[in-house]
Parts: sequence; structure tokens; C-alpha cells
Amino acid sequence: MNAGLRMLRHPVPMLLAYPAEAPQSSATFGPYTIGAAHDAPIAPPHPCPLILISHGTGSSHLVHRNLALHLARNGYIVLVPEHPRNNRNDNSLANTNENLADRPRLLSQLIDWALADPTLAPHIAPQHIAIVGHSLGGYTALATAGGRPANIDVSSDPRVKALVLLAPATPWFLPPGSLADVRVPILMLTAEKDPHTPEGHGIIVKRGLPPQTPIEHNVIPNAGHFSFLSPFPPAMATPAFAPAHDPPGFNREHFQHEMFSTIDAFLQRAFNR
Repeated sequence: MNAGLRMLRHPVPMLLAYPAEAPQSSATFGPYTIGAAHDAPIAPPHPCPLILISHGTGSSHLVHRNLALHLARNGYIVLVPEHPRNNRNDNSLANTNENLADRPRLLSQLIDWALADPTLAPHIAPQHIAIVGHSLGGYTALATAGGRPANIDVSSDPRVKALVLLAPATPWFLPPGSLADVRVPILMLTAEKDPHTPEGHGIIVKRGLPPQTPIEHNVIPNAGHFSFLSPFPPAMATPAFAPAHDPPGFNREHFQHEMFSTIDAFLQRAFNR
């Protein structure tokens, strides 16, 4: 099975990846060349789980392109939105409560959209919806799945049935009870050498969840905060661009394949596939 790919701009700019049978070709989007069955028909053999991927603050939907394509090749439909006014082109909502409220609201709106879209909806298994979130995207995933961040008005979405947290940012869930209503299976991957979301962020999650919430936690040796992102083209690997760099000796490309397998295996367990 190949990965189909569409770049959409409604309701927000986003990457849509899905199983496809058409041959792959290469296309360029900004600095990235992506091999996929571009704009091919959706061709899953049966209804597919829906996965939403939430990028970190000031980042881009394209930095998770390889994970989205891997999941699509393995039978998932994947939406990767660009969070409005909290992305690389417009980061005007960074560090605001408005952004913290908007992010989970957007994911719920995208689930609404996908389940109502006449092209996508017939191919989605609505009981199998998960969120993958990196950094502030990890906050977004927890807030969508029942987390109650301090002083932020959010509504949980009971349609979300599993979470994958990648180096999640979590201080808003420090007050007791903030994560008491998060009751879906969680895979959390954190980085040993992460100056942005160090060990304490993961501890907040593990201590705050109710006892019945299953969580798998792997600390990735020698990884940094940005090691979970797709590798960047060599031209972007300048000293000033931190997301392109890892701690000395860490092989991001090799790790990505391990991460993809770990995430896929977790989702299969979570959805009993």
C-alpha cells in the first residue's frame, strides 16, 4: 500500500495522508520534497482509524510529514493541521491563553469536519480516533482528551480514544485533578537531553493520570526535543535553526524508523487491530 497525500486549505492549511494504490511521485512543498501518491483516490481495504497530529508552538504541519506518510501506508487516515497564528509563518498567538484554548478546539472541529466530509467519512472508523502531539501539541492532545488546564477554558472530546505524546509540554496540568478525566491509553516518548520539556513534564503526566489510565513511557536515550521531527533538508541545518539538530551522536533518521514502529504498534493495541 502506498501513501496518498493531499495538501488542503480548508478548514485550515493541513496535510491529509491516507492509504492509496496509485504509484508514488515526488512533489515539492516549500523546502521539502515529498514522495507520495499525490491527490490519488483513497483506497483503504476497510474503514481506517483517524489520526490527528498536532505540531509544537511556532512550528509547521510539514515537520511531521514522514510520520503521517508511514501511518498512511499502514492503514490510517492522518490529518496534520497548521495551528492558526501559532505556526512558523504567523506566531502571533504564542504564549497566550487564547492559543491554549484554540488548539484543542481546532482538533475537535477537524474531527467534525472529517466525519462529515463525503469523501473521507466513508473510509473512517469513527470509534478509532487518536491524537499524536509534539511539545505544545502534547498539551493539545491532553486537553482534547479530558485534561483540564489551569485557567484555560477547554472542552473534552469523547471521540478521542488514544494519545501519543512526544516530548509533551505539560505545566498547565500541574494542579491536582487536572488529568483525572484523561482515561484513554497513552504512549509517551520523552527525550533524555531535552532542555525545552525536560523530565518534569513527563512526571506531571504520570502523576496526574488516574490509576486506571494505561500509559507506556519510553525515555529515548541521547535524544533532544526536536528528535521527534522529520529530518530537515541539509540547506536548513544551519547553526541558528535548532529544530534541525540533535545531541551529538544521535541519529535522527535511524530513530524515526524505531519511533514509527513503536507508535504503530501502540495504536494497533489501543484499537485492537
